[in-house]
Amino acid sequence: MLVEFSVTNFRSLRDRQTFSLVKGRGDELLGSNTFPSGPLRKTSLLRSAAIYGPNAGGKSNFLLALKTMKEIVVESATDLQRGDKLPVSPFQLSKATRYAPSEFEVIFIVDGVRYEYGFATTETRVHEEWLLAYPKGRPQQWYERVWNRSKKSYDWVLGNPLTGEKRLWQKSTRDNALFLSTAVQLNSEQLQPIYDWFLRTLRTVRKVNAVGWNPYFSASLYEDDKGGKTRILDFLRAADLGIQDILVENKPIDATMLPEDIPDSLRKKFKGIRYFEITTSHKDSEGKSVNFDISEESDGTRKLFSFSGPWIDCLANGYVLFIDELHDNLHPRLVQFLVQLFHSNETNQKNAQLVFSSHETSILDQANIFRRDQIWFCEKDENSATKLYPLTDFSPRKGRENLELAYLAGRYGAIPHVLPLGKQSVNG
Repeated sequence: MLVEFSVTNFRSLRDRQTFSLVKGRGDELLGSNTFPSGPLRKTSLLRSAAIYGPNAGGKSNFLLALKTMKEIVVESATDLQRGDKLPVSPFQLSKATRYAPSEFEVIFIVDGVRYEYGFATTETRVHEEWLLAYPKGRPQQWYERVWNRSKKSYDWVLGNPLTGEKRLWQKSTRDNALFLSTAVQLNSEQLQPIYDWFLRTLRTVRKVNAVGWNPYFSASLYEDDKGGKTRILDFLRAADLGIQDILVENKPIDATMLPEDIPDSLRKKFKGIRYFEITTSHKDSEGKSVNFDISEESDGTRKLFSFSGPWIDCLANGYVLFIDELHDNLHPRLVQFLVQLFHSNETNQKNAQLVFSSHETSILDQANIFRRDQIWFCEKDENSATKLYPLTDFSPRKGRENLELAYLAGRYGAIPHVLPLGKQSVNG
């Protein structure tokens, strides 16, 4: 379960920006859009949040920041060698930040325990790293490392609550690797659940092509027939796409499918590789089945099929899903359908969480879809630095304010400013 994420000095996010999924005031949609969390279940969290803003306002950079944090946690100890660069990019439009570390911090809950974990890093060195745990409701400092410039070494605090081969893990941690990642690779059972939250529970998806995810995960889930086929068909039928059935065949790549001029050395690499042939079935006006290759379907249908497997997987396992531009190639009703699956106690029994960016404003319906604390905005200031802020900063009236019209009218900011033709400056 995600509680809060903060990022500082990463791409357009110059100053510390904090995003929260903690339930705010208001009792609207409590039973569907919120859930109690933590060991005493005193804190309620949100099941979803939407981020709105103009193109180039920084929405994608915010989602990329969390994706980058995950990548560093998962890969720094295993995929990097000494001297390799970490994938961070600081705010470039200020001397004060250009060479300063990028900082990431996340608060989350695993098995009823709250953790606060973060680090600050440049491309070449982790400058700080810290972990606090609340196993009994009170903070315990498990460890901290801080780069000491004058001594050219790290100052370490390895707390008593952290058990295991702490000194070995400390000595084995490279400048460009995280202590968390290194300790887990060296068999720290205590830190494993924290690492696994990043590896398995946190899912981040950036727009990679016209339909987002490729369809093969959905096809594999459909093919194994351990309930996946039924769930995916129910998913697509509920979306009312007119699809009656889907046929999935796992086939080997045939030599005739390859270009004639492909080198023999490369041709051999395709031997034994298999692919999914996906066919959709519709009913014609006479009630007879008509089949289409998945490539003949619309972008929206292909995207929804590609979404179906990962969406069902996230809901079934209680994952945290961040996705960029959810609206792309999807009708507003389909966007609403996808969001409402996270709001349903029937389809979201594990309290999975969804955070997405969008330009689709028709779902800004505080009566039936969103609470006021589930809407966020993102825009750049006069210094081209991204600001992230919640709708609740504007104290909208509960159930009485048309959020879509107010947003499009500019009341909340985060809308594009378009100059009339002929009035742009020479420099654009």
